[in-house]
Amino acid sequence: MTAPDTASQAPSSSADTPSSWRDGLAVYLQPRVLIVLFLGFSSGLPLALSGSTLLIWMREAGVDLGTIGLFALVGTPYTLKFLWAPLVDALHVPFFTHAFGRRRGWLLVSQLLLIGSILLLALTDPARSAAFVAFAALLVAAMSSTQDIVVDAFRVESLPESEQAAGMAAYVAAYRIGMLVSTAGALFLVSAYEGAGITRTSAWMWGYVTMAALVLIGTVTALAATEPEPSVRADAATSTQTAFTRVLHAATGAFSEFLLRQDALAALAFVVLFKFTDAFSGSMTAPFVIDLGFSRNDYAAIVKGVGLAATLIGGFAGGFVARRYSLAASLWIGGVLQAVANLSFSWLAIVGVNQWALVLAITAENFTSAIGTVIFVAYLSALCRNPLHTATQYALLTALAAVGRTYLSSGAGYVAKATGWPLFFAICVVVAVPSLLLLTYLQRRGHFEALGPIKV
Repeated sequence: MTAPDTASQAPSSSADTPSSWRDGLAVYLQPRVLIVLFLGFSSGLPLALSGSTLLIWMREAGVDLGTIGLFALVGTPYTLKFLWAPLVDALHVPFFTHAFGRRRGWLLVSQLLLIGSILLLALTDPARSAAFVAFAALLVAAMSSTQDIVVDAFRVESLPESEQAAGMAAYVAAYRIGMLVSTAGALFLVSAYEGAGITRTSAWMWGYVTMAALVLIGTVTALAATEPEPSVRADAATSTQTAFTRVLHAATGAFSEFLLRQDALAALAFVVLFKFTDAFSGSMTAPFVIDLGFSRNDYAAIVKGVGLAATLIGGFAGGFVARRYSLAASLWIGGVLQAVANLSFSWLAIVGVNQWALVLAITAENFTSAIGTVIFVAYLSALCRNPLHTATQYALLTALAAVGRTYLSSGAGYVAKATGWPLFFAICVVVAVPSLLLLTYLQRRGHFEALGPIKV
């Protein structure tokens, strides 16, 4: 494989002076970066509610591992969101677009619908009807993915080049915090409701109701934000076109521009596979920890405390890596680290119920995953350049990235049953190899140099 190249983004000799460090910290306090940070929290919050948190609820309700594994298919909207992203790019929402703007209007609508779908999921009971749970979870995923379409476009369009890296690091860190709140935070809430004398089914319901209320953080942020200037200009440029024409141009322009690039298919395959190692292991992490003998509160406490710290440190470490090295070298670092981290779970499976082993495994997973995600988001952002269809292009890329989490990971439960936990997590390391081979190919073809440097 080609060795990582660090030359194209080596830092200048003044990169580590005290003034540059102060400037680097100050950029995280810019209003636009703070807006992106809170929107990142809003984007990360719902993912676990139809994912790992729901899987723990189902496992406690007695649903078998095979069915739980198939619930990865609930994430289908994340892989198909590019189909309706042109609507988000081109159509105006009655009242909301006029009152709040092209991006903010869609953002508010998607958040209100997301709250409603989470409340519907709260009313389900996995022990009685897995089909109804799947339907409600599918709605949550659909509304969440629509919110992601808008937030991604808003982030790319609202941040100037000097703030893009800080915005990516803040977004990813807040996204992971949102996921931790809806995993560990939700589990603590359920336990607290049970401790107050509420039945387990009702405790889960109120836990999800509380999570729905937290979506309002994103709603308040959207109200406080201003419409991105590139979005205003793009909307003005197409104001004389019919709705159908705008949708058609958003769809065809986004796809044709990308597919006409050199090595476009290899780049798309790389997008699908880069986070697959994370997705394959992550889809079974929660059931694994519960099966191993840890309590719900053990898992929640470690994820909430150590996992949160590791996520924050990993997110900003990913920003440092992107600043220090070329995009290709950064992807090598992130790709290898997130793959190797799976071995910590193999070790945990061998040693059994050991609090320190669980701490190490969760720390390794969150730290390396955050590094890989920040770098991956930097790569995806570099691929999106035109404000006329930012939402559509970014949705296409993130939808493809979700293929690993949704379809390729749907059989993880059956693999775990067939191999046992230690070997399963070793297999999770091996599945990273195809993405690294594609990274080698794209690096040799000059793909990353053609994108230009990622300014940090």
